[in-house]
Amino acid sequence: MNPLIKEITTELDSFSIYSIFKDEKESVFLDSARDKKTLGKYSFIGINPFITFKSKNSMCFMNGKQYKGDAFEELKKIIEKYKFLNYTKLPFVSGGIGYFSYDIGRKIESLPNYAKEDIEIPDCYFNFYDNVIIIDHVNDKVHISALGILQNKDKSIEIIEKKILKSEKIDILQINDYDKIEFKSNFTKDEYIDCVEKVRNYIEEGEIYITNLTQRFNCKIEEDPYEIYKVLRNINPAPFAAYMKLEEFSIVCSSPERFLQIKNGIVETRPIKGTRPRGKNKEEDLINKNELLNSEKDKSELLMIVDLERNDLSKVCKPNSVKVTELFKLEEYSTVYHLVSTIVGELKNNATSIDCVKACFPGGSITGAPKIRSMEIIDELENVRRNIYTGSIGYIGFDNSLDLNIVIRTILIKDNEAYMGVGGGITWESDSLAEYEETLDKAKALFRAISSK
Repeated sequence: MNPLIKEITTELDSFSIYSIFKDEKESVFLDSARDKKTLGKYSFIGINPFITFKSKNSMCFMNGKQYKGDAFEELKKIIEKYKFLNYTKLPFVSGGIGYFSYDIGRKIESLPNYAKEDIEIPDCYFNFYDNVIIIDHVNDKVHISALGILQNKDKSIEIIEKKILKSEKIDILQINDYDKIEFKSNFTKDEYIDCVEKVRNYIEEGEIYITNLTQRFNCKIEEDPYEIYKVLRNINPAPFAAYMKLEEFSIVCSSPERFLQIKNGIVETRPIKGTRPRGKNKEEDLINKNELLNSEKDKSELLMIVDLERNDLSKVCKPNSVKVTELFKLEEYSTVYHLVSTIVGELKNNATSIDCVKACFPGGSITGAPKIRSMEIIDELENVRRNIYTGSIGYIGFDNSLDLNIVIRTILIKDNEAYMGVGGGITWESDSLAEYEETLDKAKALFRAISSK
């Protein structure tokens, strides 16, 4: 079933367009608010879902109907049913938008159950949309696609176009003051530092090389999640950001990290390892930037994850096609600097986008190496389940395309409570106090977004 695609003319930016549809059922926004010439070329808005697919443990839910099944296999069936060949230059015109939580990894690998599950949301949640709005940031164009399942294709495009054309641009937010909000962690400072030392002991014993350790903050909020996202994208724009207003909770995400992209049979992953805070002035900025670029500890950390990701991709890619195209690239954001690598490969002819997700999930940059032993240690030391944090948000196209982020710099909001995970890779060279401080650096933008007036 091929979608109908129409280009429309509008002066509205992507956030203003999403704001028109923000209160419609299960509307979602994949927001490339940074690097518009490179990583953030497109943003996508999904409206009018005709399938809502969720899973929890071994149970699946399709438009509310419950049945036993494997989430990955069920997603394959949906994609196969509506598959088509995308002859346009647009990367995504029809399919599903949603997330895989970190904890769906328990369906891929057998893991212990030490960490408490204290937030109830699905392990997997994808809406398949009758309409997608595609914003091309490079060419300044907007397209609307329609599958014609819920409504006639031309009619649905006409309705969406009229809403866009009669709407006005949302003003850029001015942030002047902050509320005093108490953020609670699942660790005290000393407890987190003690866990870092436990990871270092595992490394000394030869069980792992690196493990990503997380602490989670939470706080009470009354603010509309949309307003929090509005602030966050202003103070910390990111190429793989997202806002998802779902049935019982919302996700506010400003991720800088791509997990997987698949386009025309080529798969790409971009792990991040190595972080330094932004300085208070240009001089401090330069010092911190050079310190990261010259850090052998951070480079070795990233190199280990690159090796892990190459191995994961080789499971679903053609022999000798997996290549490292960037090794130690420095990227700067509003509160931190990061080191990033890029690995690409060519999918085997029979490999689907879901096969690739299953082979690589969760991303090695947020587990460690070896992956399975690191995940076991994570479950032992982190006293609560990660949930959506360090999972993946993005789209899965009916044309076997895909683009998923790593869920970091993200706020999960449910029942007037906000939850934020922040962490970092622990190696033998790690300084326990510095690792704790790094988590706070990563949380700054999230704290500001929640606290702003």
